[in-house]
Amino acid sequence: MRQGVGDDLSPPSPDRYQPTSTFGKEGYYDGFGADAEKGGYGGQARKMSRIDKPFNATGGGNDLTADDDTDPSISVGKQMELEAGNTIKYRTCSWQKTAALLFSEYICLAIMSFPYSYSVLGLIPGLILTVVVAGLVLYTSLVVWEFCLRHPEVKDVCDIGQMLFWNQKWAWWATAVMFLLNNTFIQGFHCLVGSKYMNTMAGADHHICTIGFSVIMAVVSFFCSLPRTFSTLAKLATLSAFTTFVSVLLATIFAGIEDHPRGVAGMRWPTQGPVTYLLIPAGGTTFVAGMNAFMNISYTFIGQITIPSFIAEMKEPKDFPKALWAVTIAEIIVFSLVGSIIYVYTGTAYNTAPAFGSLGNETYLKVSFSFMIPTLIFLGVLYASVSARFVFFRLFAGTRHLGNNTVKGWLGWSAILATTWVFAFIIAEVIPFFSDLLSLMSSLFDSFFGFIFWGVAYIRMRRADYGPGFWKVNGVRSMAMAALDVACILIGMLFLTAGTYASVESIKQGYASAAFGGPFSCVSNGV
Repeated sequence: MRQGVGDDLSPPSPDRYQPTSTFGKEGYYDGFGADAEKGGYGGQARKMSRIDKPFNATGGGNDLTADDDTDPSISVGKQMELEAGNTIKYRTCSWQKTAALLFSEYICLAIMSFPYSYSVLGLIPGLILTVVVAGLVLYTSLVVWEFCLRHPEVKDVCDIGQMLFWNQKWAWWATAVMFLLNNTFIQGFHCLVGSKYMNTMAGADHHICTIGFSVIMAVVSFFCSLPRTFSTLAKLATLSAFTTFVSVLLATIFAGIEDHPRGVAGMRWPTQGPVTYLLIPAGGTTFVAGMNAFMNISYTFIGQITIPSFIAEMKEPKDFPKALWAVTIAEIIVFSLVGSIIYVYTGTAYNTAPAFGSLGNETYLKVSFSFMIPTLIFLGVLYASVSARFVFFRLFAGTRHLGNNTVKGWLGWSAILATTWVFAFIIAEVIPFFSDLLSLMSSLFDSFFGFIFWGVAYIRMRRADYGPGFWKVNGVRSMAMAALDVACILIGMLFLTAGTYASVESIKQGYASAAFGGPFSCVSNGV
C-alpha cells in the first residue's frame, strides 16, 4: 500500500498542518520511501500530512503547546529509544504476534452464531453479506492503520476520537466512555459464556449455582490478564486461535456425520420434521429478525476498536497490513464454510446460537465445545488488557512505574484489571437481558468504532493532503473513494438507528414472552 489507502500521487495541500520544525522526520507518517527504517515500501516517497498538531497522548487528551510539536517521543523510533532502558518494553510486537492477537479476537465463539444468521437471511444473502462486511472492515482497518502511521503518538482509539474532532477534549471523553463500556460489556459477556460452558459440561445433576461459575470465570480471566504487554499476550492468543479453529472444525465435522441434529428445548428432533435449509429468506421474515441476523454477522467482523492499541506496540507499524490481510482471508474462509456447512446439516428448525447446541450427539457437543475454553477466557482477557492499559498509561504517564517492575506499578495495574472484571461480572449478572443489551451497546458503539470514525478519518486525511477539493483531485478514482467513505459513514448511521431499533424491539419481545430471568440467577444456562 505504497500511497496509503486508495489515492494516487498529487501535490499536497498548501493549507495542511505544517510543523514549525523537523517534527516527525523519524516517524512512519513521513512517507513510504525506499528506506525500510523509515517505513519504506520502495518506490516514490510521499509525505503523508497530519490532520492536526500533535497532542499529549498520554495525558488524558491535553494538547501540546506550540513549542512542543517537535517532541521526539511521538516518533516511533524515538519511542523505542526512550524505553530501551526500561524493564518492560511496549514497542516489541512483530507483525506475526499482532496477527496472533487479531486471530484470537476474530476467530472466536461468535463464528458459531453464523449458522443462525444464515437460517434467517438465507444461505445466499448470508454468504454475500459475509464477504461484503469483511471487505468493508478490511478497508476501514487500513484507514485506521494509515491514520496511525501519520500520528504515531496515538495510543488507542480515544486519542483518535479526539484528533478526528479537531482536538476537542469532549471528543476524547465521549470516546473514552464508549470505549470502556464496550470493552467491559464484552468482558461480562465472556463471564456469562464461561458459566454457560461449565453448566453444559456439568449436566443437569450438579449443585453449583450459575453465579459461582461466573465468579470462577472472572477470577481465572483476571489472572490471565496480568501480563502488561501485547507481545506477551500474543503467546496466549496463538493458543486461543488454534484451539478455536479445532473447536469449530470438529463441530462442522460432527454436524455432517451425526444421525440428526438436536434443536432448542421444545423444538427437539424430530418434532419439526426433516432437516431443511433456505437459500433465500423465508416469506414473512420480519425486519427485526433480518436486521439482528445481519448485525450479528457484522459484529463478529468489527474489531477496529483495538487496532490502534495493537499498532501502538508494534516495532514496525508499516507491517500491520500483513497481519490484517492474513486474518481477513482466514475469516472469510472459516466463517463461510463453518456457517454454511453446519446450517445445511442442522437446518432452519433445529438451529441454535451458539451452534454447539444444534449437535444431536451429546459427546460431540461437549468435545467440540471444550476446545473453545481458551478463547472463552482469552477474548475477555484481551479487552480487559486494552482497557487497563488505557487507564494505566494515563495514571502513570511520565513515571518509572510505567516501564519497570515496581510494586506500585504492579499494584496499580492489578487494581485496574480487578476493577474491570468486578464491573463486568456485576453488569452481566444484574441485567436479565444482558445478551440483548450487548447487541444494543454494539449498535450504539460499533457504529462509530466500526464505520463512522474511519469514514471521517479518510476525509480529514485526504483534505489535509490535497485541500478542500480532495474528492476530485485525481478524477473518478478520488470521487469513488470519497463516495465509499461517505457510504461508510451512512452504514454507521444505519447501525446507530436501525440496529438500535432492532435491539430495543428484541428486548421488548423478550419481556413480552417472559424470556428473561432475574438478576443473579442460579438457573442453569447450559446449551
